[in-house]
Amino acid sequence: MSLDRLAPAIFVLLWSTGWVVAKFAALLSEPLTFLCIRYLTAAVLFAGLCVASGVSWPRDRRTILHAIVSGVFLHGIYLGAVWWAIGEGVPAALSSIIAALQPLMTALAAPFFIGERLSTTQKLGLCLGFLGVLIAVLPKFFGQGAAEIPALAILVNMLGMAAVTYGTIYQKQHLQTGDIRAVATLQYVGALIVTLPLALGLETPHVEISFAFIALLPWAVLGISMGAILLLLYLIRRGQVSRAASLIYLVPPIAALQAAAIFGEELTMPMILGTVIVVAGVYLTNRKDAAPAE
Repeated sequence: MSLDRLAPAIFVLLWSTGWVVAKFAALLSEPLTFLCIRYLTAAVLFAGLCVASGVSWPRDRRTILHAIVSGVFLHGIYLGAVWWAIGEGVPAALSSIIAALQPLMTALAAPFFIGERLSTTQKLGLCLGFLGVLIAVLPKFFGQGAAEIPALAILVNMLGMAAVTYGTIYQKQHLQTGDIRAVATLQYVGALIVTLPLALGLETPHVEISFAFIALLPWAVLGISMGAILLLLYLIRRGQVSRAASLIYLVPPIAALQAAAIFGEELTMPMILGTVIVVAGVYLTNRKDAAPAE
């Protein structure tokens, strides 16, 4: 089976574990501090991989700048905003709904930035996917004291969604060439440029060094920051950004399934039904015979 067929499924499985990582990380470190450690480790490992593999680094300043800027949006602002908002009291269910706006926002913005147009079937798939996410996680959100959620934290969470939407389009627009391992290395430099000052200004850089931390960090770096991100960059480069973004729909329900298995959280019928609808929506969006509209 080709990488084109396997990459979407592997990406979703890896990326969805980010919710579990965030929940564990909150017990060991403040969110932005943990992200700084994660970004720095990923940048160092990616740089080592590039050197060991003899990767050709970008030589023109414009490409280097584009890679750093894309990292600011894809990692720095996006994850920083989402993790901070969850730490401030935004329930994971609501955060996942906000994140699920990304595929719709990407589909709306792509025609203006890169001239990407979708077929009627793909548009239907995007709407169906968002409906599935709402069915899966919205009932859970209503049981968590919505009135007590800070408005600022919700706005910051929405900023993160907007950032990853723009970052995905920016990646497609400016970084269609060059080795994606070198691009990923520079992206984490961009992420650190944003996250490190915020962590130093808003948090106390304390980390509980324990077996749990030593076990969690490698997965956060190798599984998500390296494995999942390489697959995402590959998918963006190989196809439509709207198709790649639609895979985000699968993350909340699959993360909910993981939380049920690992933390014993309740697995409800709306979550099961919503997951089925999400899968159908993503399938329609990514069908090979779905020709873009003329």
